[in-house]
Parts: sequence; structure tokens; C-alpha cells
Amino acid sequence: MKTKEYLSTFYKGTKGPTLDAIKYFMEELDHPEKSLKIVHVAGTNGKGSVCEMLSTVLEQAGYKVGLFMSPHIVRFNERIRVNHQEILNKELEELTNIMEPIVTKYNQTHEVHVTLFEIETAMALLYFVKNKCDIVVLETGLGGLVDCTNIVKPILSIITSIGYDHMDILGSTLEEIAIQKAGIIKENSETIFVEQEESVNEIIEKTCNQKNNTLHVIKQKDWTNVSYKDEYQVFDYKDYRQIQINLKGNKQIPNACIVLEALEVLQENGYEVYRKNIEEGLKTVVHKARFEQIYKEPTIIFDGGHNEAAIKNLKETIEQYYKNNDKIYILSILKTKDYKTVIKELMEDNKSIFIFTDGTKEQDEVKCYVKKEDLYKEAIQYRKENIFMDSLENALSKCKADYKDKTIFIIGSFYTYSEVLENLEK
Repeated sequence: MKTKEYLSTFYKGTKGPTLDAIKYFMEELDHPEKSLKIVHVAGTNGKGSVCEMLSTVLEQAGYKVGLFMSPHIVRFNERIRVNHQEILNKELEELTNIMEPIVTKYNQTHEVHVTLFEIETAMALLYFVKNKCDIVVLETGLGGLVDCTNIVKPILSIITSIGYDHMDILGSTLEEIAIQKAGIIKENSETIFVEQEESVNEIIEKTCNQKNNTLHVIKQKDWTNVSYKDEYQVFDYKDYRQIQINLKGNKQIPNACIVLEALEVLQENGYEVYRKNIEEGLKTVVHKARFEQIYKEPTIIFDGGHNEAAIKNLKETIEQYYKNNDKIYILSILKTKDYKTVIKELMEDNKSIFIFTDGTKEQDEVKCYVKKEDLYKEAIQYRKENIFMDSLENALSKCKADYKDKTIFIIGSFYTYSEVLENLEK
């Protein structure tokens, strides 16, 4: 079977709120999820960083760690990893051959057909069982309550943040979104959460109380002595002193605190993780496409942030590291995102150059970029100068040729990452 061709035939979006398909798969596959020790991670922003940091530290401690994340940045195999080694094409084909008759049977008897994310979630759980993983770090796809990863009963749930994203599905208020994220909180387990607005905190606390779930709340006062250098950010948390992390941005500090708190919970559950494992893991962690420097001359930073909270965090990080640099922004964004709010936030920088693009080679697959003309039309309400439209390829060529003295930020969509790298390598 040609695996990629087969998987490409399935709907890549989100359908109505139901766990029917994943429950059906687990029953047919003899419940692989029940034999796994799982840390389940949800959140509007930050969940990917937490997953990467936590899995890296656990790997440093000598454990076999399954990691399931989305979207992929360059190729599909990135979504399913063991000790950061991507699933091989041969292994992907074996899993697809197992799933194909089950999917066919389900689709023949159900009006709403299976989505790609439902298939890949089942495949990931099967793969982690096959590889006898000691622990699995499982990232939700969307929300929590009816996200198909929510078939699991984790030893620990993590909710990184709650903000405005996917509002057409999760709800129009923070409280409605919080209820969806709180769906991963399970009976007689534990949860880690970073304190937010009082109304959101109350929903998380109430859900934990109802489910006899131990809640660990991280507050802003809990991390202190924060400083940063070109390579590392440094901070204190509880008894941890001068912890270094290899990820930039103020929001990575609370993300790292979540990881430290999670490691304490896991230690209480029998996992042995030493200070040297923590230090080495956090110093060496890599998170692609999240404020990642992908080119040196000129300096080019890629960040896939695409909602209001992510863009505000991006602005803070730029202010922290590149305040006095001349800057260029290359922006493309999906129609499912609140592009008007993103542009409004970005236009507060009235000194930089903005280039709006739409689509990449991947466009046939996602088919949902906001047209560059619409981005430009939105931006021109705020300013008339130094805003342009162009293709992504032309924008990159122009920056490399004419703007070597500036710092360039490519932002708004993870889907442009692979084409950006290809263009820079030419």
C-alpha cells in the first residue's frame, strides 16, 4: 500500500464533536491505550514546547519515550516518535495495513467518516505499545473534551494555557474554551495548570474537585531571578536554581516550570529523574518553527504563531532579543485563524517592513490561506507605508539580496516551514 497516498484521502480538519471513531478503533485493536503510561497535554499555546522539553528530559533519564505531536513541520513521520526518532516509512506502512480494513468497516457503517487525525492517533498508540515505551507524551490536536486523544486515562494531565483560538469549534469565550481544555482532566489522577484569569481558574479547579483529581497550580510568583543570554534563559523555580533552557521567549519560563512540576509528579509515581537529566534536557531541547533561527546572514527567524496570544508572545520575545534591529516581517496565515487580530497586533510596530504572502506548495493540501490582497487590505487600515504583497519565494530572495543588514521574521503558519527551508538552501 502507498501509505502517504492512502492517508492523503482522509479529511484533515475537525468534524462534529464525537469520540465514536476512536472508541471503535480502540475496541477493534484490543485497547492499546490501556497498557500505556501517558502524560496528556492540552493548551492553546505552549503545549508543543512542554511536550518537547518533557520528552527530552525523560529521554535523558534513560526512559523510552513515545511522543505524539501535530502538525508536522517537514514530513508526516515527525508526528510519531520514540526517543525523538521518527517512525520509519516501513513502520508507517505496517500500521496503515492494520488500520485500513478497520477504517473501511467503520466508514461503511457510519454516516460521518473517519478523519486523518483519528487514524494517526490510533496508529501512534499502537506504535508506542509495539515499542514498549516506558512513558508517552501525548499532545491533543484540538481542545480536549472531544479531542480523539481523550480516549486515554493519563497518569498526569497538563493544561498549558487557555486563549482564543479555534473559536468556531471550541467556543467564543475563555470560559467555554476552558471547559473544552478541562476535558482531559480524569478521575483519580493529577493535573498541572498555570494560573490565569479567575473565571478560567475556577473552571479548572471545579473540574478537578469533581473528579477527585489533584491540582498543581503554578503561579507567576513561583519563578524568579529570570535572566537571558543569546543562547539560554535562566530562572529559579522552587528548589531549582539557575535552570537554563534552550528556548527563547518569556512564555517558555512558565512552560519550563510546568515541566519541572511534571517531573516531580512523575518521580512520585516511580520514575527516577536526576538533576543532571533535567539540566541536560532543558539545555539541549529543540522545538522547530518556534522562534527558531533558520539562517544566519541575514538573520532569519521562523515562528508559526498564529493567534493573538502567540503573536503577543512573539512581540515580547522580539523586544527582548532584537529591540534595536531593523526588522522585516513575512506573513502568511490560514483562513481558520483570526488574521485581523494578528495584523492589528503586528501593525503596532510602525517602523518595520511587512510583506504579505499567500500559499506554498502545500496549498493544494490545506487550501485555506488568506489571500495576500486581503491581508494587505486589512493592514492598510493602520498604515500606508512599508507594506507589500509578494510570493513567499520572491520575498525570501529579496530579503537575502537586499536586506542583509535586517532581521527577518517569517510568521503566521507552520505550513510554510519546509518551503522556506528549501528556498534558503537553493
